[in-house]
Amino acid sequence: MSRKNDFIQDITNGYISKGESIILGGAILDGEALADAHVKIPLKTLNRHGLIAGATGTGKTKTIQVLSEQLSTFGIPVLMMDIKGDFSGIAKEGEEKPFITERHAKIKIPYSVSSFPVELLTLSEQNGVRLRATISEFGPVLFSRILGLNDTQAGVVSVIFKYCDDNKMPLLDLKDIKKVINYITEEGKNEIEEHYGQISTSTTGTILRKIIELEQQGADLFFGEMSFDVEDLMRIDENGKGYINILRLTDIQDKPKLFSTFMLSLLAEIYQQMPEKGDSDQPELVIFIDEAHLIFNEASKTLLEQIETIVKLIRSKGIGIYFITQNPMDIPSGVLAQLGLKIQHALRAFTANDRKAIKQTADNYPTSEYYKTDEVLTSLGIGEALVTALNEKGIPTPLAATMMRAPMSRMDILTESEIQEINNKSKLVKKYSELIDRESAYEMLNKKITSIEQEVAAQEQEKATEKEQNSGPSTASVVGKSVLKVLTSATFIRGAFGILTKIFKK
Repeated sequence: MSRKNDFIQDITNGYISKGESIILGGAILDGEALADAHVKIPLKTLNRHGLIAGATGTGKTKTIQVLSEQLSTFGIPVLMMDIKGDFSGIAKEGEEKPFITERHAKIKIPYSVSSFPVELLTLSEQNGVRLRATISEFGPVLFSRILGLNDTQAGVVSVIFKYCDDNKMPLLDLKDIKKVINYITEEGKNEIEEHYGQISTSTTGTILRKIIELEQQGADLFFGEMSFDVEDLMRIDENGKGYINILRLTDIQDKPKLFSTFMLSLLAEIYQQMPEKGDSDQPELVIFIDEAHLIFNEASKTLLEQIETIVKLIRSKGIGIYFITQNPMDIPSGVLAQLGLKIQHALRAFTANDRKAIKQTADNYPTSEYYKTDEVLTSLGIGEALVTALNEKGIPTPLAATMMRAPMSRMDILTESEIQEINNKSKLVKKYSELIDRESAYEMLNKKITSIEQEVAAQEQEKATEKEQNSGPSTASVVGKSVLKVLTSATFIRGAFGILTKIFKK
């Protein structure tokens, strides 16, 4: 009995919070969920980022749903990058079922059903709020990193951006930058060399191929106007609930380059626009990135460094980032070290590699006198997870196997008609539905090339005329004039008249 009391006391003291907090569930000891040992996460620490991991079917999505619901209730907006498409039900009330009632009775947390304000976002042609950004907004450094360019190639991209800035040519979409690359290697080659130095065609060719690769993953739909304003992610509804913005990514699972491009540009934009918040009582926005391995598997070393830097710095802006993946080893160590909250659902040990991954995962968690972490990782049930977080002083909390509370909203996807209903009511869908294609580098360079061609043609015509004038009358002209002179001479006329007279006399 004393061990149980000690455990409850340790959990209670470890998860105590002076400010507002969200309750994830009740701690488990020896297979029993305890009603008096609630696992709480202070709102103040939710900008310290986090990890939600576990095998397929262990309850990761429901955990994200619970976190999003609690954040929304406190007026904190959420952005959820939903790759599997099973998160949209949060827009509708759930249904109280016997297994939910039983679960909540065990952990002594009241249960009620509720719906939450939702915006459906899209990077593609799916119905929803269209997200776009311009090439200029990326800037040469970020754009080069997304393409995975080396230093020489990145230098050429910087020259391209500088040339466009100097000539007031907006770079809005991919056709703009492709046109500039073609121009500086052909019609504008001399102009570029004169003002910016010589550029190798092999370098521009490599850059162009990288851009085409990105374009083939659907980036032509993403780059353009009007650009998405990150302030539209920060909305609160009339009841004081934070909007849950669901980015539907079901149709780009095989396009990780586009996914990582969007994610990095969004984080960079948020970091640039949001003011410093310092040590605030709650985050301004929490971002959940599902299937995070899709980003890291495809990212170059340079891109990984950029992600790691942004993760380190963005929390001072009041932004929390949570990575969701099956195996924590999918997250680079430099990023993993930045994550304060860790929620680990069950892992499955089918192979030697699985057992090795479980051992590595267990080593990432605080030691506990109550658990053998590697054994617990394989024995957790659905909707149960190992949890450790940071308390308000930034100290890691005790490791707690936790029976998670159930979502208050629907634990299923929306129907097509329900999706359409949300989009019809959305102000943002109307705001971003129009595709703007104003005059930019593509159109301006086409005009410039046409003007150059006309100027060259006029110069050639002028040279030809001048040559004709300088070379004197042509042979044909001289012969023609001689024949005309003969035909009009008096001798010729008299001779011709005599011949005709003789003919008529006969």
